[in-house]
Amino acid sequence: ATVLDANLIDSLVHSDLESSLDTLKRMAEQHGAVTEERQRYAVELEDPAAEPRYVAEVLVHVKPDCDQVLPLRVAVLGGEAAGKSTLLGVLTRGELDNGRGSARVNLLQHRHEVASGNTSSICHELLGFDETGEVINYGAKTTDYFVEHSAKLVSFVDLAGHKKYQRTTKLGLSCWRPEFIMLIVSASIGVEPMTREHLGWTTALHVPLFVVVTKTDRCSPTAYQSIIKQLSRLVTKLGSSHTAMPVRNQAESELAARSMSTGLVVPIISVSSVTGENLDLLKHFLNLLPASRSAEEQLEVEKQCPEFQVECTYGVSGHEVIVGGYLTQGVVRLGDELVLGPDQHGSFHRGPVMSLRRNRFLPCRMIRAGQMASISLACIERSIARRGSVLLGLGAKLEAVCWEFEASVCLLFDPQAIQIHRQVTVLMGAIRQGAAVMDIHEEPMKLGVYGTVRFRFLRKPEYVSKCCQVIVE
Repeated sequence: ATVLDANLIDSLVHSDLESSLDTLKRMAEQHGAVTEERQRYAVELEDPAAEPRYVAEVLVHVKPDCDQVLPLRVAVLGGEAAGKSTLLGVLTRGELDNGRGSARVNLLQHRHEVASGNTSSICHELLGFDETGEVINYGAKTTDYFVEHSAKLVSFVDLAGHKKYQRTTKLGLSCWRPEFIMLIVSASIGVEPMTREHLGWTTALHVPLFVVVTKTDRCSPTAYQSIIKQLSRLVTKLGSSHTAMPVRNQAESELAARSMSTGLVVPIISVSSVTGENLDLLKHFLNLLPASRSAEEQLEVEKQCPEFQVECTYGVSGHEVIVGGYLTQGVVRLGDELVLGPDQHGSFHRGPVMSLRRNRFLPCRMIRAGQMASISLACIERSIARRGSVLLGLGAKLEAVCWEFEASVCLLFDPQAIQIHRQVTVLMGAIRQGAAVMDIHEEPMKLGVYGTVRFRFLRKPEYVSKCCQVIVE
C-alpha cells in the first residue's frame, strides 16, 4: 500500500505491490532487519473490469546487537495446580507434557518440589525468538547460543501458587519488577481463591496482565465457556474501562499484543500443554509483546548513575564476592569501581568489577539497565553482600540510606492490617525486613483508598530509592 498526502492508504496493483515489497525488503536488510508479509487483502473496486488492487500488512523484525537485547520480564502467577511450571517447560523445552507433569521436572529446583509437584522457590526461564519470530530454544543448542542469537528474549519468573509459599511469591514480584503478568487458570479447576488474590496484587502493582487458560483438553466446551464468562466478570471488576479479550487467531493475537501497553485490555488465550493446542498462538503473542520503555526512555535510564539490586549472593575463595540481581538504571562495565552496601552501620564498601555475566551465565563486558546479571567484585567480603543490598556507582547519593521512610499505601484485603505501632514486613525491591508503623496521616485507613504511612526498619538501615514500589504484609 502507499500513503497519500492526506495520510490515507491507497491500494496497489499486483506488480506495483511486489515491487514495493521488494524495495521494503532491501531497505530492511540494509539496517539489519527482515520483513515478513503477514496478510494480503484484495480491495473491492467499483469497476469490475478494473485491474485488481491489493493492500499488504508487513511486520519488520529488527535484529539488535546481542548486548542490546533486553529480556522482557514476565511473572507467572496462578493457583497451585494451574499448570504454570508445566506450561513454561513446554514453551522453553519444546516437548509436550505427558499429562502427569513430565514437562515441569527440569524447572523444579528442590527434591521436595519434585515429590509434591508444587513450586516453592523463584525459578527463571528464558524464551528466545529469532528475527522471524521462531523460537530458537529447541534442539541441541546451548543456552549461550540461543541467548546470543535471539532478536527478542522473554524472561519468565515462575512463582509459587501454594498459599504457604505466598511470601516467596510476593518477594519475586518485588525483586524482579515484571513488565507483564501471565495469570494461569486451569480449565479443569476454574477460578480459585488464589487466582482472585493474585488478580488483586496485579491491580495494586499496576502491571499489565494477560490470562492463559490451561488444560483445555480436560474441559468440556460448556465448562470452558463458563470459565471465560467468569474471567470476563473478574476483569470488569478491575475497573470500568478494563476489557477481557479472548484470543482465537493470529490477527486477534497481534491486536491484543499492541493493546497491552494501555493496561486496559486483558487478553485470554486457551492452551493445552498435552495436545499442544494454541501453543503457537501463545508464542506468537509473547513475541509481539511491546517493551515497557521506548528507546529514548531506555537511553535516559542508562545515563543515570548505576544502581544494581542484589537478589542473591555466592561465595568464592579469597576477597571476592559474586552477586546476582537486576540493574535498575545506568550501565556497568568491566573494571568499573562500585560500592556495595549498606552494612549494619549504613556504610558502603568499594571494589572493582572483575567479571560480568548477563542473564546469569553469558560472559560479557557490559550490562545495561533492565538486564539481569551476575557481577564478581574484588576486595569485598561476602559477609557484606546480602539480599536487599545495592551496588552503586561512585557518584550515587548515599543519603538515600535511612531507618525511616514514608510510602503511599493501599489496603487490599484487611482494613486492620496497618495500625500505629504495629509491626509488619516490608518488601521493597529485594529488601525484606520487619518494620514498625510509626504514623498514619489519614487514619483510619479504608480498603481501596491510598494513605500515607511512615515506617521504621527494625534491624538495619536500607537504601530506599524514590518512587519504588512497596509491598506490606
